[in-house]
Amino acid sequence: MQRTNLSFAPASPAASSPREQSAPGGLCAIHQPNLFPRLTTLAKLFAADYWIVLDDVQFSRRDYQHRARLAAIGAPGRQQWLSVPTHLPSGRPTLIRDALVDNAELARRRTAGMLRQNFGASPHWPSLVQALDPVLDTFATGRTAAIAETSTRVLLGLLGWRGQILSSSLLSARPGRSLRPADLAAATGARAYLCGTGGMTYLDPVPFAARNIAVASFRPPTTGIWSTARRLSALWALASLGPDTLASRLRAVADGHAALRAAAPELRSSATSV
Repeated sequence: MQRTNLSFAPASPAASSPREQSAPGGLCAIHQPNLFPRLTTLAKLFAADYWIVLDDVQFSRRDYQHRARLAAIGAPGRQQWLSVPTHLPSGRPTLIRDALVDNAELARRRTAGMLRQNFGASPHWPSLVQALDPVLDTFATGRTAAIAETSTRVLLGLLGWRGQILSSSLLSARPGRSLRPADLAAATGARAYLCGTGGMTYLDPVPFAARNIAVASFRPPTTGIWSTARRLSALWALASLGPDTLASRLRAVADGHAALRAAAPELRSSATSV
């Protein structure tokens, strides 16, 4: 599965590398910034060539934008929430990118303590803790979205993902539940839009077909480490297996979806007939 170099949106507080423009084609995923995302979410992004960070939609306290479900090594049933306390300056209409951390220094210390408490016993902890430093540093921005996005960037980097990251707030797109993601995907030049099973229930494929983009469902495995993948942060699998082994598992899933590139014309044809 050919990938482009990992690149960073200009507004990101994370450390950046020189941008390389991806060649047209490939798979695009659109997802809100999640704090240490679940394994299913991370796997979907890993399978894509582009991740568009959906940072200009309404913040939701019931979602994963400021929280992650952790579990101790060897005990996935012992779970607890890690939450970044968040203030919404404009109340419920506050956009994700505008959400602010309450008492950033205290939140940073609590996050560091919970990560060590749950994963410090892992043989992979020495390398993990060093890689997680940029996430803790991002608390200084005071912005919840920056912390969540950086946490995902760090995990993707540990696993060797070399796709391109863009921000929805920096791209032009028309409003609409299906029109907007179609326009955003088109901005990358992708041939296919990789959609979670939830999105497949309401997404209209016609705007995508009009842009010559296939809509494909992302379906990860459900056994082994994947049995908790829809609930637990990917940190649990990473600390349990280590970056190399987990990367191998994710590559296997990604390779299965890579065939969508070749099948994109047939998928588009099917979408047009819906």
